[in-house]
Amino acid sequence: MRSSYRHIVIGAGALGTATAYHLARRGVSDVVVLEQYPLGHTFGASEDHSRIIRHAYHSPVYTALTPAAYKAWEHIEDETGVDLVHRTGGLDLAIAGTPGEAELATYRQALDARSIRYEMVDVAEIRARWPQWRIGEDTVGMYQADGGILDIGRATAAQIALARAHGVTFLPETPVLGIASHTDHVTIQTSQGPFRADGATLCVASWTPGFCSNLGLDWRLTLSQEQVSYFATPNLRDFAPERFPIWIWHGDSFFYGFPVYGEVGVKAARDMRGHPVTQETRSFVPDPQEAAIVAEFLDHRLPGVVGPELTSKTCIYDMPPDRDFILDFVPGHPRLTVGVGAGHAAKFAALIGEILADLATIGTTQHPIDAFRADRPALTDPAFEPTFRLG
Repeated sequence: MRSSYRHIVIGAGALGTATAYHLARRGVSDVVVLEQYPLGHTFGASEDHSRIIRHAYHSPVYTALTPAAYKAWEHIEDETGVDLVHRTGGLDLAIAGTPGEAELATYRQALDARSIRYEMVDVAEIRARWPQWRIGEDTVGMYQADGGILDIGRATAAQIALARAHGVTFLPETPVLGIASHTDHVTIQTSQGPFRADGATLCVASWTPGFCSNLGLDWRLTLSQEQVSYFATPNLRDFAPERFPIWIWHGDSFFYGFPVYGEVGVKAARDMRGHPVTQETRSFVPDPQEAAIVAEFLDHRLPGVVGPELTSKTCIYDMPPDRDFILDFVPGHPRLTVGVGAGHAAKFAALIGEILADLATIGTTQHPIDAFRADRPALTDPAFEPTFRLG
């Protein structure tokens, strides 16, 4: 087995495969991706059928990137001929006079900062266009036409195919045991022995905390076990993608959901249920109580969608204290770059691959990522108060 490469990517999820593809696409020869499990495994955060993709975001830090993220996915689609992004429109709802309405105001400000079009929709219009909703007269809404579904499983597989076509080597079932920086190279210790490269990129999501001590980092990264559920609605046509948008409910809990896609049913969940875990304590067994909480919300607000629970799946959010990405060089390791997705990076994965490839090859990027520096207060100030809600 070869042990020397120009660049090593650690992790074959959505971020790592995008990085490998973009490195090879810009002429970096001898790129290898090390993955601890088989490719396409279900232990991480780059599987399942769907993720929300949207311009509507809580901060202009993200709307500054969303147009480029859509463009990056269009490039992957053009290169592969595989449809990945399905525009259904995106509907954000809240109750007037609540913190949820204030969240919608921050979304509007972020969209306005990038001149991205949206519509404010009142109760009458919501009921006329999407009669599936059961809402009161105090409901406020915002609709953005480009919101939709990113097929994350297909997207990661498409990036693997493109990377291979550009000469990238994938070594699945090759766990990384340690990383060492040297003046002119990095050494990656693995279960298959040491690998040497000019540089490396770390994209290991919820496994990042396991590398912090090795790299001399004191980052406070919180892992939270989250869960999504699919429900077998008896009214499939009413919730088809051409009739029903992706949606977010801004209330005491941040519920979100999808039209029928991937399964013969709808997918719904709540963001940040707040169940802290470690890689050692996480479970792949769904929590029936969490599924019941989501079903109760649907029964109240989308009664036509309610049906038997088809399946529920768990995943892990990997969150810095401000729940912003980390896209930077690792402090003290000038040949090592890192991508941490903070539990909401899937929609940006193709773009993040471009950004990390930029950093690895030219040391900077044209995309505005200053908020995602590795030396920001959220990562360096022990007194920084964690905030995990995207609102």
